Amino acid sequence: MRVVKIPISEVYIPAGKKKTLDEDKIMPLAEDILENGQKSPIYVREGKGRYVLQEGLHRLEALKLLGSVHIDAHIVQARKH
Repeated sequence: MRVVKIPISEVYIPAGKKKTLDEDKIMPLAEDILENGQKSPIYVREGKGRYVLQEGLHRLEALKLLGSVHIDAHIVQARKH
């Protein structure tokens, strides 16, 4: 799976994912990213002209806090039900 850079502004966070956000994890993660870079990409799927977050909410929020405009991401296929 290849890593691509996508604009953070084009990532939609589903309501269910937002509920799992632990604010206390963001600052330490942002500090780690500042020192060591983004080690692992977030996972998104394509959907209606935007990317839908699948995994990596805390990394996404940490990068937003750092003022990043783009994020490294893996684009995955939507699950079929």
